Amino acid sequence: MTGAAYPRQARTGPARALPILGWRRGYDRQVLRHDLIAGLTVAVMLVPQSMAYAALAGMPPVTGLYAATVPVLVYALLGTSGSLAVGPVAITALMTATALAPLADGDPGRFAALAGLLALLVGAIQVLMGVLRLGALVNFMSHSVLSGFTSAAALVIAASQVKDLLGLRAERAENLPGILTSLWQAAPTVHLLTVAVAGVSIAGLVLLRRYVPKLPGALLVVAAVTAVSAVLALGDRGVPILADVPSGLPVPDLPSIALADVRALLPAAVAIALVAYMEGIAVAKSLAARSRQHVDPNAELVAVGAANVAAGAFHAFPVAGGFSRSAVNFSAGARTPVASVVTAAVVAATALLLTPAFHHLPKAVLGAIVVVAVLGLVDHRGARTAWRTRRADGVTLALTFLVTLVAGVEAGLAVGVGFSLVVFLHRSARPHTAELGRVPGTGTFRNVARYQGLVTDPQVAVLRIDGPLYFANAEYLADQLSALAEDRPSLHAVVLDASAISDADTDGAHTLAQARDRLAGRGVALHLATVRGPVRDLLTRSGLWPAMREAGQLHPEVADAVDAAAGTPDGSDRTPRLPQEVY
Repeated sequence: MTGAAYPRQARTGPARALPILGWRRGYDRQVLRHDLIAGLTVAVMLVPQSMAYAALAGMPPVTGLYAATVPVLVYALLGTSGSLAVGPVAITALMTATALAPLADGDPGRFAALAGLLALLVGAIQVLMGVLRLGALVNFMSHSVLSGFTSAAALVIAASQVKDLLGLRAERAENLPGILTSLWQAAPTVHLLTVAVAGVSIAGLVLLRRYVPKLPGALLVVAAVTAVSAVLALGDRGVPILADVPSGLPVPDLPSIALADVRALLPAAVAIALVAYMEGIAVAKSLAARSRQHVDPNAELVAVGAANVAAGAFHAFPVAGGFSRSAVNFSAGARTPVASVVTAAVVAATALLLTPAFHHLPKAVLGAIVVVAVLGLVDHRGARTAWRTRRADGVTLALTFLVTLVAGVEAGLAVGVGFSLVVFLHRSARPHTAELGRVPGTGTFRNVARYQGLVTDPQVAVLRIDGPLYFANAEYLADQLSALAEDRPSLHAVVLDASAISDADTDGAHTLAQARDRLAGRGVALHLATVRGPVRDLLTRSGLWPAMREAGQLHPEVADAVDAAAGTPDGSDRTPRLPQEVY
């Protein structure tokens, strides 16, 4: 990109405690100008979005402004990304509403208190994970799971807004079947004037995004429809409006903590903590790669966790790094977290001075903003790619998608992660194996199922294992060796190419020793070749390595093993080998 260079964050001295200080090197007026423009741009986008996402979370719209001030400032002080825009996001807002609705019993005060407690729990979990350097745990949430979950959640979110778009007096539901049932039952209460407001709002948002994407479409639609609503007194004509929106910022106040509420909210807090972090770290890494900056995953956990703790203390709800806002922040020129400081200041000024301007804002406009924002999250391309690339990944995505739609976001996430782990375990328990043959005139061996013209010996079989040798697959691999000996009566040696065995455990070593003994009972010798250092160390400690070395069954290369097994140990026409004494 043109303009000011992207500063590099220092990580020494005071910057370790307060990462924003690490951006001082190379920070000048030009960088400040870029950060100011980006901060203002995101603030203009965030004000209407944060109010819309607050409504989605079941909270008063003004709490969206609270979630976009102090939490954003806290992340700016502690975050390592120069472009990530933290604040209310659609998916965590939906998960918040889903978790709190059954516990609040329709009491707005209790709902708000539980939202603050949920944010505190989410923040505490994320900070603890960061301190313990557990950022890698989120890798268990595969792309297929995240894609299916996000797509289904986007549809659930869009469906949940239909009642506001149509002016229906419908009950809140947690999944798509419940939402559709609620909408059907409330269909007679549709309000045509509200439908017209929603239609105009959606059309305005879509057209502005398509033809003039650089303009703040959401803010323009909010301003225009609010003005028309005030002039035509739409609130008096049955169109639901925000009415009184409190001014000012809340005083920090920790919500009351009851052990029963903590236990009830803990599963949702864990799910939100993981989803919020995944959403933020994915976009942060993507933008950091483009700006050649570095993002520390564990520091990001601490930063977004602290932001959520701040959200809980300031009467808000869980926050995360958003895809769309971060992209806008980056494209608008954000160089450092100072852009987020500017965003927080502008949103705070709005909460202090401009909330009366939202009095006549129809709630249908906020629903329209949510719908237009989340429908872009439906990842149909990712679904096709996953299904085409590996069928198991496509099944994982589809299962996560369907369960999220039918049973809700938490169940969908849990089933998706669980199923993907089962697929992984099944795959590792049945690793790929290949029988190898020699390329004529060389010491190179290739898979006989993929190459033609390879030379094989009916008395010597060469087998390569592509995976670790451990308790879950050791017996499976031993059975393959036994079956190979049974199927080939003329066989008198098996060469195991261990170049792709990256790791082994005690069970693997024990089973390998048993397989060697069983093969020997059939008159078949087991030879090992190209064994990696860590695996060799483990086999040495188990006693198998010295025994095989004494028998001359260890070799630095597959060709050496084949020649030794065939009784023709001649490697003069091949590339140099490792010293034999290493083995």
